[in-house]
Amino acid sequence: METDLTFFLIGIPAVILAGISKGGFGSGASFVAAPLMALILPPEQALGILMPLLLLIDGVTLKPYWKRWDARQTRLLLIGAGPGVLLGVLFWQIANQDMLRLLIGVIAIGYVAIQLLQRWYPPRAARAAPAWLGMLAGAGSAFTSFVSHAGGPVAAVYLLSQDLSKTGYQATTVLVFGLVNVAKTIAYGFLGAITLQSFLAGLWLVPGALFGAWLGVVAHRAIPERAFFIVTYALLLAAGSKLIADSLN
Repeated sequence: METDLTFFLIGIPAVILAGISKGGFGSGASFVAAPLMALILPPEQALGILMPLLLLIDGVTLKPYWKRWDARQTRLLLIGAGPGVLLGVLFWQIANQDMLRLLIGVIAIGYVAIQLLQRWYPPRAARAAPAWLGMLAGAGSAFTSFVSHAGGPVAAVYLLSQDLSKTGYQATTVLVFGLVNVAKTIAYGFLGAITLQSFLAGLWLVPGALFGAWLGVVAHRAIPERAFFIVTYALLLAAGSKLIADSLN
C-alpha cells in the first residue's frame, strides 16, 4: 500500500473532519472520511485504514462526556447494534469493491438528504417512543457503520426525536459508537480488512485524527454547527457522486 502525496492530501483532512465530528457534533459527519478515502483506495482498504483511527478518536473523546449519556437510549441502541453488526459481516462476505463503492456513495447522498430534511422538518419530541424503535435504530446504525462507517445518520434520526440535551446526545453517540467500533474492529480483523499494511498506513494519520478529536471537543461549545456541516455536506455530495459513477462504470 503506497502512502504517496495523494494519500496525505486526502487522508489528513478526512481524519481531521472525522475527529471534529466525533468529538463535538454527534459522530454523523465522521462518515465523510470513508467516501473521501474510497476515492483513492479500494473501499475495503479505506475502511480498514480508518477503523483503528476511529476507535482511537472514540477513546480520546469519551472522557469529556463520561457518564453524561442517556442510559435508556444507550441501552436500546446497543441491544439493536449486535444484530446490525452480524448483518454487516454477512453483507461484507458477498460484496465486491463496486458494490461497496455504490453503497458508500448512496449512503453519502442519502446522509445529506436526511440532514436537510431534518432541518426543514425537525423531528418531534417523543420521549415515550417504544423500545423496539430504539433497537431498530441501533441495528440500522450498526449495519451502516459496519459497511461504510456511516452509522451516525440513522442514530441521529432517532435520538433527535428523544428530546435529549446537546451534551446528552453527544455523549450517547460517543459511547454507543465507541462500543460498536470495538466490535467492528474485531470483525474487520477476522475478515482481513485490517492488515499490518493498513495499520502502518493509518499510523501516518494519527496526528490528524487526534487533532480533529481535540478540536471537536473544543468546537462543541465554540463553533457554530452550520459552517462545519455546510463543508461536510459539499464534500459528501461530491465524493458520493464520484463513487456512484465509478461503481456503475
